[in-house]
Amino acid sequence: MRNHTYNTQGIDSNPVLMRRATYASVLVASVLVIIKLAAWLLTGSVSLLSSLVDSAMDLMASVLNMMAVRHSLTLADDVHRFGHGKIEPLAGLGQAAFITGSSVFICIKAAHRLMNPQIIEKGGMAIIVMIISLVLSIGLIMYQRHVISRTDSLAIKADAIHYLNDVGINLGVILALILTVWFDWKYADPIIALVIVVLIMYSVWKIGSQSLNQLMDSELPDEQRNRIYELAQSHSEVIQAHDLRTRRSGQDTIIQIHIVMNGKIPLGSAHDVAVEVENLIKAEFPNSDIIIHQDPNNLY
Repeated sequence: MRNHTYNTQGIDSNPVLMRRATYASVLVASVLVIIKLAAWLLTGSVSLLSSLVDSAMDLMASVLNMMAVRHSLTLADDVHRFGHGKIEPLAGLGQAAFITGSSVFICIKAAHRLMNPQIIEKGGMAIIVMIISLVLSIGLIMYQRHVISRTDSLAIKADAIHYLNDVGINLGVILALILTVWFDWKYADPIIALVIVVLIMYSVWKIGSQSLNQLMDSELPDEQRNRIYELAQSHSEVIQAHDLRTRRSGQDTIIQIHIVMNGKIPLGSAHDVAVEVENLIKAEFPNSDIIIHQDPNNLY
């Protein structure tokens, strides 16, 4: 039995909210790239360059996210019966690849600067730019978290991780500029740039592993699977639940489960029980596509 009517309690698939989040991300990333590029051209700071490259990658990733979210919200059709949600983890892997490339570039620049330290000019202006970047990143993260709480979008989660890292990166760049300009420690700039790379690669691991799990149709966590079993077996007419299979596709959760009932009850009554079990599960797992197979107890 399949039912494509989604419960809107708690998490919902709000396309307007999701699209606005992607537009906001692209706008903020564009502003960050412009102001950081100007600051880097004035200062030559390699840590600022690392932040610039990270923001440039964020911009490309955010544009990719915007297209991915738009496509993932397309309704299921005759070719894609389960919808287009898998494009979200594909976008996540694309972002991971972009970030990895930027990290390699930053490492090369930082190593060169360690061997050839330089004085940073106009550091005060660069610090002001980084403070502005910090405020913009925090504002975007707050809005993204609001959208994630409403939609549970993997693509927006991945984007939010980027900008959460940006907060640490911006703070690191500000620290590097202060140590270099005011305390004349020339090695602070490349060292902090390498620390930033470590933060960036940690985000790559989180985004990549989560995206790969979705693409490989990994099961839900054991805690959620056990809860689905509890909900199914809480119905008075269900003797046992077994053969649970679960996976995620974008915002949707696909759940397949067998329930054992009295083999002598009428077919219509068995169907009603299955519908009631489905509603019990949907109450805690919104945006779920549930398939329930009814087994007579004389088979077990």
